[in-house]
Amino acid sequence: VQLQASGGGLVQAGGSLTLSCVASGRTFSSYIMGWFRQAPGKEREFVAAITWRGGTIVYEDAVKGRFTISRDNAKNTVTLQMNSLKVEDTGVYYCAAGSRGELVRVSMYDNWGQGTLVTVSS
Repeated sequence: VQLQASGGGLVQAGGSLTLSCVASGRTFSSYIMGWFRQAPGKEREFVAAITWRGGTIVYEDAVKGRFTISRDNAKNTVTLQMNSLKVEDTGVYYCAAGSRGELVRVSMYDNWGQGTLVTVSS
Protein backbone atom coordinates (compact mmCIF):
# COMPACT_ATOMS: atom_id res chain seq x y z
CA VAL A 1 0.00 0.00 0.00
CA GLN A 2 1.20 3.51 -0.78
CA LEU A 3 0.45 6.33 1.62
CA GLN A 4 0.14 10.06 1.02
CA ALA A 5 -0.04 12.38 4.01
CA SER A 6 -1.16 15.98 3.92
CA GLY A 7 -2.48 18.77 6.09
CA GLY A 8 0.61 20.02 7.85
CA GLY A 9 1.43 23.66 8.24
CA LEU A 10 2.28 26.49 10.59
CA VAL A 11 -0.08 27.15 13.48
CA GLN A 12 0.08 29.09 16.71
CA ALA A 13 0.08 27.30 20.04
CA GLY A 14 -3.46 26.48 21.04
CA GLY A 15 -4.56 26.12 17.44
CA SER A 16 -5.73 23.11 15.48
CA LEU A 17 -4.73 21.14 12.41
CA THR A 18 -6.15 18.12 10.66
CA LEU A 19 -3.80 15.65 9.02
CA SER A 20 -5.04 13.23 6.41
CA CYS A 21 -3.46 10.14 4.92
CA VAL A 22 -4.83 8.55 1.79
CA ALA A 23 -3.88 5.00 0.89
CA SER A 24 -3.77 3.44 -2.52
CA GLY A 25 -5.07 -0.02 -3.22
CA ARG A 26 -8.14 -1.96 -2.20
CA THR A 27 -6.82 -3.57 0.98
CA PHE A 28 -6.80 -0.52 3.25
CA SER A 29 -9.21 -2.09 5.72
CA SER A 30 -6.77 -4.94 6.33
CA TYR A 31 -4.15 -2.58 7.78
CA ILE A 32 -3.62 -1.14 11.19
CA MET A 33 -2.93 2.56 10.70
CA GLY A 34 -0.67 4.71 12.80
CA TRP A 35 0.65 8.23 13.06
CA PHE A 36 4.19 8.95 14.16
CA ARG A 37 6.18 12.14 14.43
CA GLN A 38 9.80 13.10 14.36
CA ALA A 39 11.15 16.31 15.81
CA PRO A 40 14.51 17.69 14.64
CA GLY A 41 17.35 15.71 16.15
CA LYS A 42 15.05 13.18 17.77
CA GLU A 43 13.90 9.68 17.00
CA ARG A 44 10.58 8.94 15.39
CA GLU A 45 7.93 8.48 18.07
CA PHE A 46 4.47 7.02 18.24
CA VAL A 47 1.48 9.36 18.30
CA ALA A 48 -1.67 7.33 17.67
CA ALA A 49 -2.94 4.14 16.08
CA ILE A 50 -6.24 2.63 15.05
CA THR A 51 -6.99 -0.98 14.21
CA TRP A 52 -8.74 -2.34 11.14
CA ARG A 53 -12.30 -1.26 11.89
CA GLY A 54 -11.49 1.19 14.65
CA GLY A 55 -12.13 -1.27 17.44
CA THR A 56 -8.93 -0.34 19.22
CA ILE A 57 -7.44 3.14 19.40
CA VAL A 58 -4.23 3.99 21.22
CA TYR A 59 -2.64 7.37 21.92
CA GLU A 60 0.68 8.46 23.23
CA ASP A 61 0.17 9.95 26.67
CA ALA A 62 1.22 13.47 25.69
CA VAL A 63 -1.54 13.77 23.07
CA LYS A 64 -4.42 12.12 24.90
CA GLY A 65 -7.42 14.39 25.07
CA ARG A 66 -6.03 16.68 22.35
CA PHE A 67 -5.62 14.44 19.29
CA THR A 68 -8.19 12.17 17.69
CA ILE A 69 -7.43 9.46 15.15
CA SER A 70 -10.14 8.11 12.89
CA ARG A 71 -10.43 6.16 9.68
CA ASP A 72 -12.83 5.83 6.78
CA ASN A 73 -12.27 2.49 5.07
CA ALA A 74 -14.61 3.40 2.23
CA LYS A 75 -12.35 6.35 1.38
CA ASN A 76 -9.03 4.67 2.24
CA THR A 77 -8.31 7.53 4.61
CA VAL A 78 -6.99 7.92 8.13
CA THR A 79 -7.23 11.29 9.83
CA LEU A 80 -5.49 12.86 12.81
CA GLN A 81 -7.38 15.79 14.31
CA MET A 82 -5.01 17.82 16.46
CA ASN A 83 -6.36 20.39 18.89
CA SER A 84 -4.76 22.55 21.56
CA LEU A 85 -1.43 22.25 19.80
CA LYS A 86 1.74 22.88 21.75
CA VAL A 87 5.20 23.93 20.62
CA GLU A 88 6.44 20.46 21.51
CA ASP A 89 4.06 18.96 18.93
CA THR A 90 6.30 20.36 16.20
CA GLY A 91 7.75 17.79 13.84
CA VAL A 92 7.28 15.81 10.68
CA TYR A 93 4.22 13.62 10.96
CA TYR A 94 4.14 10.28 9.20
CA CYS A 95 1.27 7.93 8.59
CA ALA A 96 2.07 4.25 8.52
CA ALA A 97 0.37 0.94 7.80
CA GLY A 98 1.02 -2.40 9.43
CA SER A 99 -0.54 -5.83 9.77
CA ARG A 100 -0.16 -6.99 13.37
CA GLY A 101 1.97 -6.47 16.41
CA GLU A 102 2.55 -3.82 19.00
CA LEU A 103 0.78 -0.70 17.79
CA VAL A 104 3.28 1.71 19.31
CA ARG A 105 6.38 0.22 17.73
CA VAL A 106 7.90 1.71 14.59
CA SER A 107 8.99 -1.78 13.55
CA MET A 108 5.38 -2.99 13.38
CA TYR A 109 4.67 -0.82 10.37
CA ASP A 110 5.79 -1.87 6.90
CA ASN A 111 4.53 1.04 4.85
CA TRP A 112 5.20 4.72 5.42
CA GLY A 113 4.02 7.92 3.87
CA GLN A 114 6.37 10.76 2.99
CA GLY A 115 5.59 12.90 6.03
CA THR A 116 3.99 16.27 6.49
CA LEU A 117 5.56 19.07 8.53
CA VAL A 118 3.71 20.55 11.48
CA THR A 119 5.18 23.66 13.06
CA VAL A 120 3.65 25.11 16.19
CA SER A 121 4.81 28.59 17.14
CA SER A 122 4.64 30.15 20.58
